[in-house]
Amino acid sequence: MTRIVVVVAALLLVACGKQEAAYEPAFSSQAGDGIYKEYVVGIHPLHNPKRLVEVYGPVIDHLNASVPQARFRLEASRNYEEFDKKLYSGYFDFAMPNPYQTVRSLNYGYRVFGKMGDDELFRGIILVRRDSGIRKVSDLNGKKVSYPALTALAATMMPQYYLHTHGLDVNRDIENLYVGSQESSILNVLRGHVAAGATWPVPWITFQREHPELAAQLEVKWQTETLPNNGWVVRKDVPPELAVAVGQALVGLTDTESGRDMVKR
Repeated sequence: MTRIVVVVAALLLVACGKQEAAYEPAFSSQAGDGIYKEYVVGIHPLHNPKRLVEVYGPVIDHLNASVPQARFRLEASRNYEEFDKKLYSGYFDFAMPNPYQTVRSLNYGYRVFGKMGDDELFRGIILVRRDSGIRKVSDLNGKKVSYPALTALAATMMPQYYLHTHGLDVNRDIENLYVGSQESSILNVLRGHVAAGATWPVPWITFQREHPELAAQLEVKWQTETLPNNGWVVRKDVPPELAVAVGQALVGLTDTESGRDMVKR
């Protein structure tokens, strides 16, 4: 997980546009601690659900320890389509969408209160097998290319734009396969199901660390320019003082060794 940088501003980027019916938070209780509102936190599927819970579950635990006036629950989504439906229906109280989803969420009752750091990591990369013989973009003509999902900004839109600006008509010259997750896009290249696969640096770094022998069979052939990293948004009916507390807790992750370990993931 990249470094978190949160700009806490209760009235930052107030959105206009259509409003969805307000989602009522659930309630949860703990013995001796009273009853608290439960707020649902959604992270866009930059990992598969199991990996996402492994990475962001400790962050939610940190929020629950740092913000005692509320309870927070992480909800993973199977794919981008499912995440989009939840986000644009106002289901999440807090969410970390990609930049494209962040901008769209402003029309669905959310406001921005922060963003992830390390913008250098927010770029698309295109992987090929080292033994593929692919040397230039035109070598992909007539071949299959995998992506996580249509609305994945760094891992789909930016690589497709890169291919377009380097001479490929992405709607006619190649066959685009949307395979559901970052890991699936990487594995499709590894197994030879596609000639190239798009993702972004965070899941690729994880794959290299966890499967070095498999990763060694692949190479980053091309990479895009960078954009600002993922945003943090909050639904506008969530109390502003709670959003401030969440922002401060996220910033505080880097103040402790355990928090810095979470951020490095």
